[in-house]
Amino acid sequence: MEHDERPPGTHPRRPEPGLRVGVTKADITPVDLTGLHPMPGAFSGVHDPLFLRALYLSDGETETALVSLDLIEAGDITPVRERIERELGIPADHVMITATHTHNAPRIADVSPGALAHAGGPESFAYTETVYDRIVDALREARAGARPARFGAGTGTADVNVNRETYTEHGWRLGHNPEGPSDKTVSVLKFEALDGTPIALLVNYAVHSTVVFGTGEVSADLAGAACRYVEERYDGDVVALWTPGALGDQAPRVDLGVPFGVAPTEPQRAHAYAAMDAQGLIVGAEVVRVAGGLGGLTGVVRIDAGQLTVPCPVKAGHDVMESMRQEAVDTVPLRLALIRLNEVALAGVSGEVVTEIHRRLQKESPLSRTVLISLANDRIGYLPDDARFDRPVHSVNGCPIARGHAEAAIVGGIVGMIRDRLN
Repeated sequence: MEHDERPPGTHPRRPEPGLRVGVTKADITPVDLTGLHPMPGAFSGVHDPLFLRALYLSDGETETALVSLDLIEAGDITPVRERIERELGIPADHVMITATHTHNAPRIADVSPGALAHAGGPESFAYTETVYDRIVDALREARAGARPARFGAGTGTADVNVNRETYTEHGWRLGHNPEGPSDKTVSVLKFEALDGTPIALLVNYAVHSTVVFGTGEVSADLAGAACRYVEERYDGDVVALWTPGALGDQAPRVDLGVPFGVAPTEPQRAHAYAAMDAQGLIVGAEVVRVAGGLGGLTGVVRIDAGQLTVPCPVKAGHDVMESMRQEAVDTVPLRLALIRLNEVALAGVSGEVVTEIHRRLQKESPLSRTVLISLANDRIGYLPDDARFDRPVHSVNGCPIARGHAEAAIVGGIVGMIRDRLN
């Protein structure tokens, strides 16, 4: 492993030509849980640890990085992306940071003006700085350990998600709607050394990690269980990075099943954790199967990356939790991010995108494989398609953008970024 011995804050050596990949995994479980619950309440303990997983990529000309955090969300993450550029030389607009969206974990960073989110307190901001430090350290380590590699991409399916917007005798509620749109695709990007040694697997799936939401304990939930299964199957020789797909309208099929705020019984808690592990196994096993069947991996890779911020007119939240904060401003920043590896696009969006927007993006994208990553570089709220505004569903009530703007900005912005880099 090569190590850059230059002083911290100076830019490392220019990467060598050809695909080079480095990856790191670091524990970010908070020691002091005081004031870190993202919603009203408090954590009673830790069930399983939280991790960050950092992936560094270079083609010899362009460097980029993707970080996955076992957190409910990260707000405006610009400060740490700018710090990465200052200290490591990786351009801030080449860095994509996302959260797995486990609801049994803290949030970090500040709320963007106009966004609909739960504001953090002093403890949350102190924890944010700790996570920032570990992100920078992890990417420094991943970059130093990068080695020649090749990659490939494939898809499978896993039926552990279900549309959660359902009509009841009391109106639209969150629940299980098997007739609603739901994308079962498990997307996998595999990175391995030139001798076939596995390095990393990037996973994308559309589901809220809320299986154990309400137990009151810190947990990486379904996403963490899936990554844990994959990493154990590879005997710890691979890092599995979970990225959330179009999860804005997707719930896990089996969860705690207790209303929020009601203390679960011990049998209910045991059931929830068993369901977490079982559903994580289903997704994880599909990741292992897809990765094992991939052929034609290539080290001849062109990387492109960039970001775009679209100011969108604000819509006030409706029927949302009182603890959610929304500044009275005219526009809210919708942040879009792109990492392209040959014909594969990782398309980041700074909110919880719904299924129909992802489907439209896939149809209009000029690339053969476009993977949408929700909660990238910010979390401004839910991002429903235009047609959904005819119904007072959860994703519309929690959307901070006026009708007619989010869907067009997401699809048009990402497709435009891809086309610009194909010319």
